[in-house]
Amino acid sequence: MRPNQTLILTEAVFWNCESYGILVLLLLSYSPRPFLLLGFLGVFGVFPMTACPGFRFYKISDSAGLGLRRIFFEQSQSQSQSKSQQCHPKSQSQQCHPKSQFRSQTRTTSYRISSFPLPHRWPRATHSDSEFSSSLCRLSHTSRLPAPTSARNFSSSSHCPQPQFSSIPSSTLASTLGSKMASTSEKPKHKVTVIGSGNWGSTIAKVVAQSTSEHPELFETDVQMWVYDEKIPITPGSSLYDRYGGATIPDGPVMLTEVINTFHENVKYLPGIELPHNVIANPNLVDAVQGATILIFNLPHEFIDKICKQIQGKTLPFARAISCIKGVTVDEHGIELISEYIEENVGIYCGALSGGNIASEIANEQWCDTTIAYNTPPCDLHQDTNGSSSNGNGSGVAYTHKNARGQPSKTKLVPVPAEYPTLDHDVFQKLFSRPYFTVNMVSDVVGVSLGGALKNIVAIACGFVEGHGWSNSGKTAVMRRGMQEIIKFANEFFPETVQEATWQESAGWGDMIVSCTAARNWKYSKMAVERGVSVQEIENTELNGQKLQGISTTRDVCSFLHARGLEGNYPLFMAVEGIVDGTVNVEDIPRLFRD
Repeated sequence: MRPNQTLILTEAVFWNCESYGILVLLLLSYSPRPFLLLGFLGVFGVFPMTACPGFRFYKISDSAGLGLRRIFFEQSQSQSQSKSQQCHPKSQSQQCHPKSQFRSQTRTTSYRISSFPLPHRWPRATHSDSEFSSSLCRLSHTSRLPAPTSARNFSSSSHCPQPQFSSIPSSTLASTLGSKMASTSEKPKHKVTVIGSGNWGSTIAKVVAQSTSEHPELFETDVQMWVYDEKIPITPGSSLYDRYGGATIPDGPVMLTEVINTFHENVKYLPGIELPHNVIANPNLVDAVQGATILIFNLPHEFIDKICKQIQGKTLPFARAISCIKGVTVDEHGIELISEYIEENVGIYCGALSGGNIASEIANEQWCDTTIAYNTPPCDLHQDTNGSSSNGNGSGVAYTHKNARGQPSKTKLVPVPAEYPTLDHDVFQKLFSRPYFTVNMVSDVVGVSLGGALKNIVAIACGFVEGHGWSNSGKTAVMRRGMQEIIKFANEFFPETVQEATWQESAGWGDMIVSCTAARNWKYSKMAVERGVSVQEIENTELNGQKLQGISTTRDVCSFLHARGLEGNYPLFMAVEGIVDGTVNVEDIPRLFRD
């Protein structure tokens, strides 16, 4: 934004307090002369204002691409005022303004206007709804807000020097703007945040942002996408150089979030794909998750520990999550699913998404299917009239929430408030389904998570085999042996909860086939053998610094097996570890099938 750009807040109030008491209005000025504009608008501010109490901020959001801010006001219970009392508080000792009396009688609307400048180049919508709302004062005694250098300098207290501030009540955080007037009886809607902005993270952000626009009855339209911000150089001849053009070309590199929010494209990790304008890139992780009821984790699994620590205690207690991360975590206690790790460290329930999916193909809207595992927590269940449990919001008395091993979970979940749309299979299917992205919902989080993680080890092996020059028949043999070891692993360490039917899903054989014939782990391990270099060198030269998840998963899983003396039960997994570390040759793979 230009440094002289001014946010104009227009507070709309019904003069007649017996009316429904809801009106929405907010203007954003791009005027190069904000003070002249304020002078013009100040004409409205001199009119006496109604003393109708009880209005408070109901929703603040950002309209993609326009910088437009929209506010709902909600009227709390208050006594009706007589027409003789409907004058500005300052005018109570004087005769009411004739225009205000006329407006009261004709039930028209009066406006109060104020403004404050926004800081230069403030990334659009990188602030949360609740944080921004806490910076806005109730204009009950003045027609002009102070002009701090940043909106973030405002006090967040519910009581502040005149003019007073008012923050959004927690019960209204998830509301959204519709095409009509808001109603106080309208249910809040789910706010979605994607944590991660690589090629897969940006692709999923595109998918869900299209769905939130399509289902405004369930979701807030804007989708926050947390971005690990990086500097993007603007060099002559580059696409960004041409897009900025002329005098608007920055003097130096620009941040990736600014590029995404300006041009709606992740030029580094998903170039050439236009992102929906309601995808809001945000470099502030805590800010991005604030107020979100649905978190979608989509980043390399080696970063999950750091991410969870940063957002611990910062999310809504009743938020729910879906992990698109294909990996596992290993510590001194054993092996743990990413979804389970998120639940224990963030304190919210987490499902899992996995399938035969290639990010670039989905981003280009080429059809495929996927599997989402979500076992609705009991605190989000209700009892049907026949006594059986079904998806819904309720007291959660049906049964105890259990972890991936079928034991009572240590995490005490907070129920999703009944005011929100039910978070069940139907809602998640609507969030992720697109004409080009078919979703099948299951309850086996263990099977979907392990299938998505362990097939990457097999894909690395298939890349080694094909890079060595062996045929598709040899690669098929590796895939078959790899699936055997995946199923054996799941049954050995998660026998209480894994379901055999999951291996027939997209998250099972579907993911295995795609990963071993077209996905990144196969492609770049094959390239390493063909070039005679290590996989680590390929990561540095071909992946913009990103890591192959199959490599870190291999090390984690094999470390787990070494600690328990189970290496001999999983020969293919161990062979991949040896090839990556340089202690085993690719030529030794066929021996695994003779032993």
